[in-house]
Amino acid sequence: MENKKVLVVDDEENIRRLVRSILGSNYIVLEAKDGEEAVSMTRSYKPCLVLMDILMPKMDGYTACSTIKDDLETRATPVVMLTAVGYELNKEFAKQVGADGYITKPFSPKELLNIINRWVT
Repeated sequence: MENKKVLVVDDEENIRRLVRSILGSNYIVLEAKDGEEAVSMTRSYKPCLVLMDILMPKMDGYTACSTIKDDLETRATPVVMLTAVGYELNKEFAKQVGADGYITKPFSPKELLNIINRWVT
């Protein structure tokens, strides 16, 4: 089976490293440290899923998600927000900008894998 690409977008390297370790050898993990990189890498590498933080420099996760969802080439790419911000209003706004899911930090490896398996077939 071909390894699937998952783009992990977070300005905190330790979060990117944690997600990479959870996904192990089952996925090709691509990393971006801000929303601008996320948009560019989604266009270039066509990941099967984007896991995106909300609060980041240069371009926040909401704007990056909206940009990905507004682009004909990338709009079908599932985007799951992965963030410490767990307020219901934030979850609702994430849906409004096109997010397909929402995971609140801290998360368990099982919770993360369940979300990924829902979107990556």
